[in-house]
Amino acid sequence: MKSLKQLSAALAFVTLSAGSALAAPVTYVVDGTHTFPRFSYSHFGYSTQLSNFTKTTGKVVFDAQAKTGSVDIVIDTTSVNTGFVEFNGHIQGEDFLDTAKFPQASFKSTKVVFEGNKPKSIEGQLTIKGVTKPVTLTVTSFQAMAHPMLKTPTLGANAFTTIKRSEFNAGKYAPYVGDDVRIDLALEALAQ
Repeated sequence: MKSLKQLSAALAFVTLSAGSALAAPVTYVVDGTHTFPRFSYSHFGYSTQLSNFTKTTGKVVFDAQAKTGSVDIVIDTTSVNTGFVEFNGHIQGEDFLDTAKFPQASFKSTKVVFEGNKPKSIEGQLTIKGVTKPVTLTVTSFQAMAHPMLKTPTLGANAFTTIKRSEFNAGKYAPYVGDDVRIDLALEALAQ
């Protein structure tokens, strides 16, 4: 009888420990081949111009049970892609991104707001050209599951925010070239 009680106690401990392990936060590393920050703005009212960055790194921490998380993203601003090589250089110049002095932009979350089991917004600090401002990313889609091909826990999200580029010392030609810039982030990350 004493052995049965000891076995029951041991099983209960193992079960509780396993439950705690399942509820632990998981760290995901950004998949740079499926993560693309994009920005868009009005060009003299003629059209909305779309450009992106091709090199992004970072990590996401997500705890589904506790409904908590964090996001830390770094964008290589020298990887800007406007679709036109000469214009890439123009955007990297001092009047805009000034990549010679500031080769990276970053976003660090301060709070993740959940709706049900999924994040609905992410508050944080956006740094561009050495200027840091608070922004809120609105999450439009979120998925956390095992990757069907890699068999690795993976998460993905789409989110956006709008900033005024003049607040980041990049306001040349405003308001003719729109001061409001929408930033969209398509992100995928794999569990470490």
